[in-house]
Amino acid sequence: MKKDIMHLLNPALRNIASYRVDGGQQAEIKLNQNESPFDLPMWLKEEIMGEFIKEPWNRYPDILPYRGMRAYAEFIGISPDSVIMSNGSNEMLYTIFLACLGPGRKVLIPNSSFSLYEKIALLLQSKIIGVPMLPDLDFDTEAILRTARDEAVDFIVLSTPNNPTSKSLTFEEVRLIAESTEALVLVDEAYTEFSRERSVLELIDELPNLIVLRTMSKALALAGIRIGFALANPVLMSELAKPKIPFASTRLAEITITRVLSNYSLVTDAVSFILHEREKLSVALSLLEGVKTFESDTNFLIIRVHNADSVFQSLRSAGILVRNVSGYHLMENCLRFNVGLVEENRRLVEKLGSL
Repeated sequence: MKKDIMHLLNPALRNIASYRVDGGQQAEIKLNQNESPFDLPMWLKEEIMGEFIKEPWNRYPDILPYRGMRAYAEFIGISPDSVIMSNGSNEMLYTIFLACLGPGRKVLIPNSSFSLYEKIALLLQSKIIGVPMLPDLDFDTEAILRTARDEAVDFIVLSTPNNPTSKSLTFEEVRLIAESTEALVLVDEAYTEFSRERSVLELIDELPNLIVLRTMSKALALAGIRIGFALANPVLMSELAKPKIPFASTRLAEITITRVLSNYSLVTDAVSFILHEREKLSVALSLLEGVKTFESDTNFLIIRVHNADSVFQSLRSAGILVRNVSGYHLMENCLRFNVGLVEENRRLVEKLGSL
């Protein structure tokens, strides 16, 4: 007898789709996942693997990756008690949301923002309070402040610089929002290394409701190793750590982050290249007829074209993979692509100019 088991599942699943990357993850020119165009050099990989191979693979790692946490705390100049490391920042998002949300809780999420925020909130049966971006894709800070107050929200998520819009809140805007609310405020700084704005990391001891999220997947070029960090004052951090999955970070991740931080000039050189190419790419795109380019504060650019579906497919056929972000609010006919290598960027502009 065939059993109907759907009613046994979390009812929130009915409103959630599985995560996917349209167009796949393989292409001659891959610009669709906001990755660094630079891999770690082979000499550094060999150093990392030379150390990792000596580790006992039959033993569990530490419950939490304390070596990696101490290394990052020392690097950014804060107490290790204010740091927790995760298997990518996405795992940390699940941990933080589990610690802060639940049925009936209200979470404010600017619209559009990273899709995972809404997905986790729905799974936890929390109420999402959306605040639309302005037509130029900037944050509407006044509306965020007003809505947070009027709705008495419990949790606010601010992705700044923001994916997918590429825009940022200023340091003072984030401070004002966090100071003006009783809610917990999560500031996702995944793209902070590319930003013109100041990080709010220095405020975690001043503002007891502030959490800062970092990823090593973008500027540090470690998307394949999966390393993220959350930063907060020690009292809050001790609570956020309670739902954290034990043993989720490997010794390989700890060794990798320690070695990369010790060779951070690789990161600063790569960021300098990306920022230089971002400016060149913006100028070149602004000269194309039928293409509107939005100012970016990240390692990626947003453009609006006449028909995003058609342009996406034409680029894909030419071996260039970008992201169609037209489904996001206010982003009709928009495409997103990260800054690539010089030749990759040139071919992208050339192909867009021919369409």
